[in-house]
Amino acid sequence: MRREEEGLIKNLDIWLLVSYLFLVIAGWFNIYAAVYNDEAKSIFDVSQNYGKQMIWIVLSLVIAGIILLFDTSFFTVFAYPIYGILMVVLVAVIFLGSEIKGSHAWIKFGGFQIQPAEFAKFATCLALSKYLSSLNIDMRRVSTRLMAGLIIFLPAVIIILQNETGTALVYGAFIFVLYREGLSGNFLLFGLLVVVLFLLALLVENQVLFYLLSAIALIAGFINRRKRGILLTIALLFVFCVGFVYSVDYMFQNKLQAHQKKRIEVLLGIEKDLKGAGYNVNQSKIAIGSGGFAGKGFLQGTQTKYNFVPEQSTDFIFCTIGEEWGFLGSLVVIGAFVFFMIRIIYVAERQRSQFSRIYGYGLASIIFFHFAINIGMTIGLAPVIGIPLPFFSYGGSSLWSFTILLFIFLKLDSNRLLVLR
Repeated sequence: MRREEEGLIKNLDIWLLVSYLFLVIAGWFNIYAAVYNDEAKSIFDVSQNYGKQMIWIVLSLVIAGIILLFDTSFFTVFAYPIYGILMVVLVAVIFLGSEIKGSHAWIKFGGFQIQPAEFAKFATCLALSKYLSSLNIDMRRVSTRLMAGLIIFLPAVIIILQNETGTALVYGAFIFVLYREGLSGNFLLFGLLVVVLFLLALLVENQVLFYLLSAIALIAGFINRRKRGILLTIALLFVFCVGFVYSVDYMFQNKLQAHQKKRIEVLLGIEKDLKGAGYNVNQSKIAIGSGGFAGKGFLQGTQTKYNFVPEQSTDFIFCTIGEEWGFLGSLVVIGAFVFFMIRIIYVAERQRSQFSRIYGYGLASIIFFHFAINIGMTIGLAPVIGIPLPFFSYGGSSLWSFTILLFIFLKLDSNRLLVLR
């Protein structure tokens, strides 16, 4: 047993482990700064959020240790059952969960609450890895793409029914996993086209867009006038684009909630609402900008100290980094995340097991989405959709979820040399 433990410790990727500890500890100190209370100065005071975060961190390390004790075959054998159990829990939360800020996404145990949607991420990552690493799976087949899409979007749909749209959008990040496993780049281009059309439909009159799309279709059709297959594709794309453009206005006005519409309008500059929907982002940019090059210093942030930015220990934790540590501190944190993600991809590529490689890319995709969107929210480049910054934002569910995601991968990687190609 001792020899197995020594082998495990020896084979753990030290760079990922050190990066994890750095991000978690840095996040803890920034939560301390974000909600600092003069009457409870100890960072270990469990009556404050920073003291509670210490408990989540300790429990995360316990969870990490337990995961490392599992046999790696556990994750492949039980990938589908774990996924199925989490789907059942997600559905149950809709009816039995507690409502917090309009979302039926939480389970309460006395003063303790947990969000199952966070844990559905690692379950989905396991199930997708299991399916894509199965025999006779080919991303060029429609059946394969449909099944992979079902695994990804089933939890997303259930989470939307919980009124947690921001968390549901995270599952779109798995498109990068499918691309790595052979999905045509045309699907990525198609997704980009949809996003661009959505934005244009909100910024430009539909009639103008119709004329523009017609002109593009006619020019493309003339260039490819002798290629029937391409002409058919152009025609289908034109019909889709026009239909999508005209449906955006209806969807935007009738399907999105008022606060969601406001946030998008403020982001695109359609409307300025510095005292309403745009307040958080405006105060966030003031806080980050006021930090200057080197920051105001630890616990010296005035925007932070006087609570100008709501949700500063959760969704807007990056404001504290920008204000108190400035451009240099922000650069260090961003650099740490970039190194962390690059290292995950490097480790994923050295796997002999296809399951482990796919799981690694799933982990990297989820971390990237959270990282990019969360920081984008705080500087006004992305809509405020309420997703945490990994390892930094306050909360046990988020920290535990990312810890589980990472340490399953570390465990899989620790046994990579025992896997035959």
